[in-house]
Amino acid sequence: MMDQKNNSFLLKYFPALISGMALTLCFPKAGLSYLAFFALVPWLVSIQSMTSKESFYSGFIAGFFFFLTLIYWIVPTVHVYGGLHPVLAISTLILLCFYLALYPAIFAFLLKKIDQKSWFSPLLASCLWTALEYIRTYAFTGFSWGGLGYSQYSNLSLIQIADFSGVYGVSFLIVLINYLLAVIWTTGVKKNLRKKLFLPVIYTIILSAGVLFYGSQKINTIDSQIKAAQKTNISIVQGNIKQNLKWNDAFKARTIEKYIHLSRAESKRADSKKADLVIWPETALPFYYGFDRQLSNQVDQCVRSLKTNFLIGSPAFEYDKNQIKFYNRAYMLNRFSIVTGTYDKHHLVPFGEYVPLGNYLTFLGKITAQAGNFSIGDKTFTPLEFNHHNLKVTRKTGVLICFEILFPSIASKFVKNGADILITITNDAWFGHTSAALQHFSIAVFRAVENHRTVARAANTGISGFIDPKGKILEKTDLFTDQTITRQVPVLNRISFYTKYGDIFAISSIVAICFAFMLKGFRKKS
Repeated sequence: MMDQKNNSFLLKYFPALISGMALTLCFPKAGLSYLAFFALVPWLVSIQSMTSKESFYSGFIAGFFFFLTLIYWIVPTVHVYGGLHPVLAISTLILLCFYLALYPAIFAFLLKKIDQKSWFSPLLASCLWTALEYIRTYAFTGFSWGGLGYSQYSNLSLIQIADFSGVYGVSFLIVLINYLLAVIWTTGVKKNLRKKLFLPVIYTIILSAGVLFYGSQKINTIDSQIKAAQKTNISIVQGNIKQNLKWNDAFKARTIEKYIHLSRAESKRADSKKADLVIWPETALPFYYGFDRQLSNQVDQCVRSLKTNFLIGSPAFEYDKNQIKFYNRAYMLNRFSIVTGTYDKHHLVPFGEYVPLGNYLTFLGKITAQAGNFSIGDKTFTPLEFNHHNLKVTRKTGVLICFEILFPSIASKFVKNGADILITITNDAWFGHTSAALQHFSIAVFRAVENHRTVARAANTGISGFIDPKGKILEKTDLFTDQTITRQVPVLNRISFYTKYGDIFAISSIVAICFAFMLKGFRKKS
C-alpha cells in the first residue's frame, strides 16, 4: 500500500521535476536556450488534472529543483569564502530555494483559477508569470537570478523587445508559447475544444512573428546608429587575484603591482589604441584608497604615467557624526590622478555586504568581513564623467557594482540621468569555476539592450568583456586569466522607451491579472 502511494506521488509530480531540471539547461553553462520554449510543458500539462493545492505543491517542486540546480554555486561560495560549515552552506542554499520556489508555486495555484477554455487564458498565464518575476526582482531586497528571459541572452532578434518591455517581455513570450503548447496537448483529444484554440494559436503566432520582425528591424536601426556614432576607447584590466589572497596584507603590494603592470603592458602593445578610460574591477584596491598613502601613491603614479582616466573599485570609509560608515566605492580619476567623481554601491548584497536588521541579528556574520559592514550609497545615480583623450568631449558613464546589474531600474536611472555608456565592475572570484560567472555576465546583455548603451564589464577573475547597444557580445575574457582587453566602443545617446518609461509592461501585467481575477469574482457574484 505504501509503495503504491509513493509511486502515485512520484508519477504525479515527476513532470514538475523534469520541467525544473529542463529550465536549468536553458541557462549557462548548458546554454540550451531553445529548451525554454518547451521546458514548462510537462509541468503545465500535469497540473491540468490537479486540485489547486496539488498544483501549488507541483509548482513548488518545479521551482525548487530549478533553483537548486541553477544556483548550486551558493554552497561553495559561502563554504569556501564565507567560512560556513558544509551543512550550514547547504542549508543556506535550501532555504533560499524554498523561498524562490514559492513564486512558481503561487503561479501554479493561481493558474487553476484561470479558465483554460477561455481564448485569452495563455495571455493571462503569461501576465501572471511576468507579474511574479517582477515582484521577485524587488521583493525582500530582490533576487531576479533565473528570470526566464535571461536564458535568451544570445538570441539577438528575440531580445530586442527588451528596449520596450525589459527582460520581462521575453519571459512573457516564453510562457505564452509553453502554455499554448500545454493547452494544445491537453485539449487535442477533445474535438469540441479544438475550435477554441484557433484564436490563441493565431495571436501567439502573430506576437512571436512580430517580436522577431521588430528585433530584426531594431538590429538594423541600431547598427546604423553605431556606424554614425562617436567612439571611445576603453581598456578593461582583469587582475585575476585569488579571493583567499585578495585581503592578505602581505599580498596587497603585489596586487597593485599586478594591476599596474597589466595596465602599462596594454598601453605599450603595438596594436593597442590609446585608452580614454582604463577600468579596474570591484575592490581591485585591497585597501582604503587615499588613506594608505604608500599604496595610493603607486596607483596615482600609474595613472599619471599613462595620462588617461581610470575607474577603480575600492572599499572606502567616512566619518558620520560619531560613527564610521564603510562603502563599496568606484573612484573616477582623471589623467592627473585627481578624483573627479565617486559612486558608492547602492543595492548591497544581504549577508554578503551587510546584515539586514544588523542591530538585532548580531549573531549573524557576513562573507566580506574584511571590508567592514557596508552602508547604502548615494541614491541619485549620477553618472561619472571622463574626457576623451583627443577630443574635448566629455563622456558620462553609469557604474553598476556587482549585484546591481540584476536590477534594470538602476541602469535605466543612470541612462536617464545622462549616461552614454554603462560600466559594471565586479569581483566574481567567489564563484570559482562554477556556471555563476557566465550567468552573471549574461544578465548584463539585457541592460545593454534595454537602454541602447554599450556595457563594459570588468571582473577580477572574469568574465570581463564588451557588449554593444543591441546586446551583441563583442569580446570577452576567459575565467581565471591575467588579461587586459581594449576596444573602441560606440557612444549612443538616444533614450529607449524602456529607459524613459521603465517597467510599464511588467506593471501592466500585474494590473491585467488583478483585473481578470476581480472581473471573475464580480461575475460569480452576479
